[in-house]
Amino acid sequence: MSAIAHPYQDRTLTVDQRVEDLLTRMTLEDKAGQMFQPMATLGDDLDAPGLFGSPSMRTIIDRGITHVNILQAPSAREIAAWHNALQEEARRRGLGIPFSLSSDPRHSFSNNPAAALIAGPFSQWPEFLGFGAIDDPELTRRFAEVVRREYLAVGIRTALHPQIDLATEPRWARASGTFGQSAEVTGRLGVAYTLGLQGDELGAESVSAMAKHFPGGGPQLDGEDPHFSYGREQVYPGGRFDLHLQPFRDLLAAGVSQIMPYYGMPIGTEYEEVGFGFNKQIIQGLLRDELGFDGIVCTDWGILSRTFWGVESLTYDERMMKSLDAGVDQFGGEFNPKALIGLVRAGSVPESRLDISVRRLLREKFRLGLFDDARFVDVEAADAIVGREDARAAGLEAQARSLTLLTNGGGAAHLPLQGRPTVYVEGLDPVELAGWADVVTDPDRADVAIVRTDAPWEPRGNGADIESFFRAGSLEFHDDELAHLRDLAARVPLVLDVYLDRPAILAPLLDVASTIIANYGASDTALVNVLFGAVEPQGSLPFEVPSSMEAVAVSRPDVPSDTVDPSFAFGHGLRYLDWSPAARPDPASTTIEMADVAAPGGRFDLTSATVAQVLADAEALAIITELVPELPGNPMLAAAQNMPLDTVLGFAGATLPAETIDTLRSRLVALPA
Repeated sequence: MSAIAHPYQDRTLTVDQRVEDLLTRMTLEDKAGQMFQPMATLGDDLDAPGLFGSPSMRTIIDRGITHVNILQAPSAREIAAWHNALQEEARRRGLGIPFSLSSDPRHSFSNNPAAALIAGPFSQWPEFLGFGAIDDPELTRRFAEVVRREYLAVGIRTALHPQIDLATEPRWARASGTFGQSAEVTGRLGVAYTLGLQGDELGAESVSAMAKHFPGGGPQLDGEDPHFSYGREQVYPGGRFDLHLQPFRDLLAAGVSQIMPYYGMPIGTEYEEVGFGFNKQIIQGLLRDELGFDGIVCTDWGILSRTFWGVESLTYDERMMKSLDAGVDQFGGEFNPKALIGLVRAGSVPESRLDISVRRLLREKFRLGLFDDARFVDVEAADAIVGREDARAAGLEAQARSLTLLTNGGGAAHLPLQGRPTVYVEGLDPVELAGWADVVTDPDRADVAIVRTDAPWEPRGNGADIESFFRAGSLEFHDDELAHLRDLAARVPLVLDVYLDRPAILAPLLDVASTIIANYGASDTALVNVLFGAVEPQGSLPFEVPSSMEAVAVSRPDVPSDTVDPSFAFGHGLRYLDWSPAARPDPASTTIEMADVAAPGGRFDLTSATVAQVLADAEALAIITELVPELPGNPMLAAAQNMPLDTVLGFAGATLPAETIDTLRSRLVALPA
């Protein structure tokens, strides 16, 4: 606002003075709106339907809500322009309270949109698990500073991270978002990341960090996730509640601005057996009274309407009152200020209770400069700042460094690969090997085979909901994949790269693959750089790798390194001997044979065509709707627009007949250009 009509608009006053002045001018409706943070839909059409049942942006604005989180990742310029349009709309209304945009992690190289949003225009780095494998606080802080720079460029001012849970239960689907099983590693890297986002104190150049999931997610019964009712129980048979709490103590001491409690409910502890977002002993007693936290507590998304574990018998209004009584300031993923207003007017909740939370929420907006110069961003500069070449190069180097060499066999499969081998590949773009190796399509003609695969998981859900994107359940490789790898290894020495978003049961492969590498979100380029010695793998396992599911079943979910006779211990990671960096030879010096991935002259190469590109094609959309009618409406596609369609079909293929997916692929590939 250009003119100073009220003290809260005067930047020469203290933050507390401005907050108190604004609070006195706010209606009950104004206050209630601040306490909700729904998902927002990007785009020029404010009336477009929201994601996951959220209302349109116009409805969100009309309800006085000024905090939203974004899922989609179009261009940086589009996000920045949309952000400015929201801020302009907010400035014209009422008291002109600015919007605060938040986001889950965006900078990881990942193919699982349920675990981490794809990067879109942002620079790509390993998953947080990869930073745990490197365990370098300086690198972690530099990464966070890049995240801060890129978020600031588009207007994202709250990071719904870091996730400082401990990955002590091998089956848990969210391990990739953690720094691993170690409380010490998680604490020091979490502090470094928080300081990289916020700086030494929160200000106009900061991004607020929301550490999650208090008091430590991870020790889930049977490894199931509390996004779903069957995973709601959080257990501590090893008595390690305080171990999981320790990283939060570290981040609170470092000044983290916000905290998110988890969905889960503690079982067999001194605390009430209700979800942490409803748990007064946890939020008010432990977090606020004992640990002294006076920042913002925002619930995990949808606890009032979907994931209200332990309080299923309560009504929506009763759940809201219980959460407020527990000490919550804001309801993530919810969008019903009318219910809160009704509770105040009915005398069930005093308006003074809203003042406590709104004061915290406003204080942060002022500290971040959103009422002043930081309200708007430079739209024209956004594309140049986000995904800058130096950030992409640093991200690629970090991906490569995080790779963990588990075994390194002899002969042709010994790393780094030497000379100019003839190579057969699966799950790897052959073009990435240009200059390093000759690529053939027949393994019998190769010196070595290189295969990229993922840690296994069990299909969940119906293919049309968020559950189908969670990689949960058994960690054992399927018999058909094991048979294929055994057959391949019998023909040619095998180098196997496994994406360890969870600690896969690798025991059956130890006598099959000559060399095994673990990655935690790494591009083909990063892997090839390590395979041929341009970069040395510096990762060490951030969690233990069990030897069997039987060992996992009898382990204690809250205790790290608790499986009997593991295949690989926490911290395991080999290094190259007498290593010096190799330079990539002239790409034209090698030959690359390519398998057919599209019909000659076809419209789509499904290995590279994105979901957005294919769904924008009317003929392709008609084929998809005919064969997999649940796919176009899958809510997770909003987060997967820039992913290759083939990757998304891989998820759908876990719950749909193989012949359906095969038919879909063949018909899409056959579409003429």
